[in-house]
Amino acid sequence: MTEDVWDARYQESPQLFSGQPNPALVAEAADLAPGRALDLGCGEGADARWLAGQGWQVTAVDVSRIALERAAVSTPDQLAGRITWTQADIAVDPPGASRYDLVSAHYLPLLRQHAAALEALVDSVAPGGTLLYVTHDLTGREPHPDFDPSDYHQPDDVRALLGAGWTVELDERRPRPGHSHHTHDLVLRARRTG
Repeated sequence: MTEDVWDARYQESPQLFSGQPNPALVAEAADLAPGRALDLGCGEGADARWLAGQGWQVTAVDVSRIALERAAVSTPDQLAGRITWTQADIAVDPPGASRYDLVSAHYLPLLRQHAAALEALVDSVAPGGTLLYVTHDLTGREPHPDFDPSDYHQPDDVRALLGAGWTVELDERRPRPGHSHHTHDLVLRARRTG
């Protein structure tokens, strides 16, 4: 999805998302030692702000200029120096290799045709670092003209890229809190050991 598509979506509402960090991030990253984090598809910045509040130095990336403007404006001064807001389309400009102690991608709509971007996402985790990849469980969703679930990368695609230098710590389907038409998420957490 392009910058124009996401900017249009953000313009539909003064706040597109809840403003709260994703529950899977809080559950899976709360006990990690802070370091450098990459938040891909950061949207309005709730995850980046939570990470910064936990002591992380965060690079928060989104394709939408509007989302990043909202994220920056809503960030308290005491966290602002811990977050770098970056506009980029990772399908075109993927992250660099072996840089981050945590790479977090929640609900990142990355098309399968952008396999190199997914590989770069995995490669951006530093040795000893953690990869957290979360998507909505689209099992059983039928394709329609505007959306085909099989067009998008899922945790199984990420897991297939993890070689001998990785340990999968968690790979599960879990219920989503609240009332959403997405009832479950797929959560993959892996640590780069080499």
